[in-house]
Amino acid sequence: MDKLIPNILPLINRYKYVLIVIFAGLLLMLLPGKQETPAASVPITENTRNMEDQLEEILSKIYGVGRVEVLLTQAQGERTIYVCDEHSSLSGDSDSHQADTVIITDEYRAQKGLVSQVLPPVYLGAVIVCQGGDQPSVKLAVVEAVCDATGLSADKITVLKMK
Repeated sequence: MDKLIPNILPLINRYKYVLIVIFAGLLLMLLPGKQETPAASVPITENTRNMEDQLEEILSKIYGVGRVEVLLTQAQGERTIYVCDEHSSLSGDSDSHQADTVIITDEYRAQKGLVSQVLPPVYLGAVIVCQGGDQPSVKLAVVEAVCDATGLSADKITVLKMK
């Protein structure tokens, strides 16, 4: 043991910066970090099925595509925004704010919220399988059409050849 320590000290002095970097890396690996979970897709709604069917119909009309199947994944489904009646009041040191949804009654005496707007679904990605999927010109045409129809960027769309 006495002979080991004099042999190790020169090595530690020589490689002290390398050892510091290694220990810092090990320390950082042991620290818990924020773990990002991939965005979960929302269950497919009837509107998404309709959009898939419409895309299949229109894409099949593009020259060279042939038979086509479309799969869309959603990050967020369709959202409905309702009209709200907002009240604010100041009393002394406190400030209160209240928002109530405007309710309407139809001819059958059913009550429902007054709709302000309906936001379309937000898509995560698209997979298109078609007979002409191996031709670059067909891929480009399909990607451009799906980009325009869904608002997805080209890197979120995959076009593959059908078997």
